[in-house]
Amino acid sequence: MTYTESARAQLDALQVKDHVRILALETSCDETAAAIIEDGRTIVSNIVFSQIDLHALYGGVVPEIASRAHVEACDRVIDEALRAADMRLQDVDALAVTYGPGLVGALLTGVSCMKGLSYAANKPLIPVNHIEGHVSANYISNPDLKPPFLCLVVSGGHSHIVRVNDYGDYTLLGQTMDDAAGEAFDKAARSPTPAAHASTHWRRRATRISSRSRIRTPPASTTIPSPA
Repeated sequence: MTYTESARAQLDALQVKDHVRILALETSCDETAAAIIEDGRTIVSNIVFSQIDLHALYGGVVPEIASRAHVEACDRVIDEALRAADMRLQDVDALAVTYGPGLVGALLTGVSCMKGLSYAANKPLIPVNHIEGHVSANYISNPDLKPPFLCLVVSGGHSHIVRVNDYGDYTLLGQTMDDAAGEAFDKAARSPTPAAHASTHWRRRATRISSRSRIRTPPASTTIPSPA
């Protein structure tokens, strides 16, 4: 039996299995995360490696740096997730990985890692859509939640209102026309705030007044006009 045939047979068997444990890897942006989830509702272990310090110098995520960091972290977070769950790779029923959307290099790193691991362990590999992952996270925080329901997705590059008709069945009701909320926050964080603009304006005015005061001190009633 080939790997493909074995993986399909195992996936079919999981449809009727009472309890399913999945080892999942997420590398869509600047965090390397591995988790073991039971029955789609319970977190058995969850390990996250953050890259915030690596990108702080540049004011945002640098894709090449993110990809290289994922290469170094993938094996470690997977090992730690298994260790935290007191499990071996053979104890999980399937593997899962984010395949998109996200940073291309970062996604390729995670997908390549899990493709190799699934083949070596003879475990089925489940591709996970990044946005669907956000929606499905609600099943973990609300274990009794069942479709249908409305879901607001506010991700780094996506802001959607989605109707969840059933498991794996979605209807997109609306989305942002331009920047998503996360993108807007990123841009605002990199731009000087209005307060910073005002502060710069008054510092410049104070410097000019101070320079003139060496020649003639302004009257006490002199006021500085408000910025335009």
